[in-house]
Amino acid sequence: MRQNDIRRVLISVTDKKGIVEFAQGLQPFGVEILSIGGTAAQLRKSGIPVTDVSDYTGFPEMMDGRLKTLHPKIHGGLLALRDNEGHMRALREHKIDLIDMVVINLYRFEDTVAKEGCTLTDAIENIDIGGPTMLRAASKNWRFVSVVTDPQDYLKILEEMKANGGKISEATNFELAQKTFQLTARYDGAISRYLGRFSGETAAQMR
Repeated sequence: MRQNDIRRVLISVTDKKGIVEFAQGLQPFGVEILSIGGTAAQLRKSGIPVTDVSDYTGFPEMMDGRLKTLHPKIHGGLLALRDNEGHMRALREHKIDLIDMVVINLYRFEDTVAKEGCTLTDAIENIDIGGPTMLRAASKNWRFVSVVTDPQDYLKILEEMKANGGKISEATNFELAQKTFQLTARYDGAISRYLGRFSGETAAQMR
């Protein structure tokens, strides 16, 4: 069974429970951490070295944070097949590094729309775009990339890495990918159900 070295991890979480401890647990393996926004700030505050995604991509966040991680240096690093020489050559040519793990949970869309007074505009701004895109890219490439969406899995991941010299098995990655696609399906379903409330209304009425 293939085992994959975890050398570079991208962390971006809304639910920050346990994330500092998880990142600290990665440190003995010499893992480079990429992060953004509040997650990066919290990790730095705890003394954990972090590279900002904007520094890594060479492209700033913009549009009030709508555009942060949608970049070839992120998605190329997630989607490249490590056993495909053409993919690896493309990475070298375009100076793209591999990303071996993503630790991501999504904007709390359902919590937002459950709040009294939530407007359609509020709801739309809490639809996560970059998070699900990275989750899907990484999960599609589960043979080589670990996808962690649940803080309950942090300890399991660290224990496996300790037992295997910083590696995660292909079998574990497949389980994590299954869990991730179930998550993104539920997330899209929640958005679809919410938007369905406005069926038949005009654009002016919805605003």
